[in-house]
Amino acid sequence: MTNIPAQLAYTAEHEWVQDLTDDNTYRVGITDHAQNELGEVVFVQLPEVGDTTTAGDVVGEIESTKSVSDLFAPVTGEIVSVNEDLVDNPGLLNEAPYEAGWLFAVRVDSEDATADLLDAQAYQQLLD
Repeated sequence: MTNIPAQLAYTAEHEWVQDLTDDNTYRVGITDHAQNELGEVVFVQLPEVGDTTTAGDVVGEIESTKSVSDLFAPVTGEIVSVNEDLVDNPGLLNEAPYEAGWLFAVRVDSEDATADLLDAQAYQQLLD
């Protein structure tokens, strides 16, 4: 069974968003389902700190032994940090997609930046 933590928000592109509760900053990663579908991740291209994103924009890519997939911005804002550990160890996405395998953090301008995202139950229904 796919791991879908209840406290996170999700996108139809199989990304998760975690509210870090400090100055409207959210951490972003790919879901357990996504890493499972990708297979062994061998390379990750992340956005640059300081880049501004619009929800739905391509901000990077994830390469696995099976395919290359675009990485989308789930919310609009400014990239404030990236997970540098993934550069040397992209397999963290497979090992711990909700913990050590996070991708980047984004500071949003809007209080309702995550209003269009799915809750855990809606994401599970998307997968069913």
